[in-house]
Amino acid sequence: MNVTRVKVCGVTRVEDAVFAVDAGVALIGLNFVPSSPRCVTIEQAQKLVAAIAGRAEVVAVVANLAWSQMAALRAEVGVDTLQLHGDEPPEVFRSLSANDYKAIRVADATDVALARRYPGQRLLVDAKVPGVLGGSGHVFDWRLVAELAKERSLILAGGLTPDNVEAAVTQVRPWAVDVASGVEAAPGKKSSEKVVSFLRRSVGLS
Repeated sequence: MNVTRVKVCGVTRVEDAVFAVDAGVALIGLNFVPSSPRCVTIEQAQKLVAAIAGRAEVVAVVANLAWSQMAALRAEVGVDTLQLHGDEPPEVFRSLSANDYKAIRVADATDVALARRYPGQRLLVDAKVPGVLGGSGHVFDWRLVAELAKERSLILAGGLTPDNVEAAVTQVRPWAVDVASGVEAAPGKKSSEKVVSFLRRSVGLS
């Protein structure tokens, strides 16, 4: 049986990262987009990586950075993977690592067609909300990406919570589910109870 992985994104506190990994979270997302309320500094990120290195995959969420900036961030912080959440073209992935991936904001079939243009095995799909790069807490029509999940290692994001993640996993069968605001007590501050509930309902631990 394929087990859906869980990615908790927008982590800002070491205690939240350690708790999530101990609970069974496979990927931890650190946000480096300045407009995000969950944006971390390089110093914060280094402490977070040091606390969980080797125990979970650490993903750096970035937007519209030059290749040199992404390379420097990876080297300075020690993240495993880059998630590109801006307007990056498919060609940028020629210079990136195999597990780095694009986040596509989805509202209709045109957006799914765009997602297929990007190389690599992984893709993240999120809700398309005007003026927001991600972490909006909005849900989109999961039926749009069900076929895409059969083709790629799909990371499903967008308004997921402990209350709806089981339905999302059942309908899409993604490689991973991504949650930020859905397990928070406040922006950047995760709720341990919500993290545990989300895990149980997404990977069948209940």
